[in-house]
Amino acid sequence: MSDDRSKAPLAVFDLDNTLADTAHRQRFLERRPRDWDGFFAAAPQDPPVPEGIALVREQARECEIVYLTGRPERCRRDTLDWLAAQELPAGRVYMRRDADRRPARFTKLEILRRLARTREIRVLVDDDELVCEDARRAGFTVVRADWVTRSAEMKVAQEREGRT
Repeated sequence: MSDDRSKAPLAVFDLDNTLADTAHRQRFLERRPRDWDGFFAAAPQDPPVPEGIALVREQARECEIVYLTGRPERCRRDTLDWLAAQELPAGRVYMRRDADRRPARFTKLEILRRLARTREIRVLVDDDELVCEDARRAGFTVVRADWVTRSAEMKVAQEREGRT
């Protein structure tokens, strides 16, 4: 690949349960009310998901990497530090605005469409079934990250509560 990454296709990766295993912090979502501060505060301790890590490194050989997460913007420093600690390829990180509670399938598809206006998107890798379905329907190539089992609480958080 040439050194001009601005012309390379994009490979877009989700974080939670795609690259980062959130199993240890899903307990914060089992409480009522859900403890979102605790859930996000524990993110720096997420172990990497080997399948996702291998795929992002493989895609980085031909693509510019973009990270697209439903995590709120207030988690940016922890997220950047986690990506660096895993020695993952550098890439832009798109995060949810702190007050944005729309389901991930809406926020992520909006960003994908914006990115696709000026660049080829080679692949989206995400664990959320609804994000994947909507992205496929919109014409994107999708790899469903099914290598980590999401709790029922995480599924609700991603698909209905617009929190991750």
